[in-house]
Amino acid sequence: MNIVLVHGSWHTGELWGPVADALRAAGHTVHTPTVAGHGVGVDKRVNHAQCSQSIVDHIVQRDLKDFVLLGHSYGGTIISKVVEAVPERVRRLVYWNAFVLNDGESLDDNVPPHYRALFQQMAAASPDNSVMMPFPIWREAFINDGDLATAERTYALLSPEPYQPFIDKLDLKKFATLQTPRSYINCTEDTALPQGPDTGWHPRMSSRLGLFRLVQIAGSHEVMFTAPQRLAGAIVDAGRD
Repeated sequence: MNIVLVHGSWHTGELWGPVADALRAAGHTVHTPTVAGHGVGVDKRVNHAQCSQSIVDHIVQRDLKDFVLLGHSYGGTIISKVVEAVPERVRRLVYWNAFVLNDGESLDDNVPPHYRALFQQMAAASPDNSVMMPFPIWREAFINDGDLATAERTYALLSPEPYQPFIDKLDLKKFATLQTPRSYINCTEDTALPQGPDTGWHPRMSSRLGLFRLVQIAGSHEVMFTAPQRLAGAIVDAGRD
């Protein structure tokens, strides 16, 4: 299986390392590009179109074909736009506790009001319109299945997130017409969005995919750090024919 893994907010492609290693050990080919504007010391003044285009460019420049395209969290908004650009190259879409936006929506439209207000305030106070994940939220809501040492070690790997892609409204009319097979991986202890039918990941986000395959595993929003082998197995289950 050929797999392209698209990371979420505050992450880079490098942070897929343990998951990618597990997948490669099982015989799969894995690409882990970093979305434009993400990482330490890079320009954060990017919009959503530039972010998604950076992944399209990675795919086209390497002539990747017949691959499973996975997006984690914010990465879900990226893969929905990427598949619009290169539908003939994508074998299946996999959303792992990821945002599935309706046409005309932004990511910001789909987060709780207290997160929306926090991000807006942090971006306004920053020198480059970026936001950083507060450690208490990381510890309690994102990596709640890890101990304090794991939370601290992984928090040190994060970097400020460009804010503009959070608020850009996406035209997803073409996405709605595509017949690309799709899967949704749901981690049952993920509280990065408050759990509930009207607030959480599943079934709120997953149901927007139409016909989809559901794969559920134990773990938090950041099970990539706490149980990478488990996540790798779920990716294989979600991505298979």
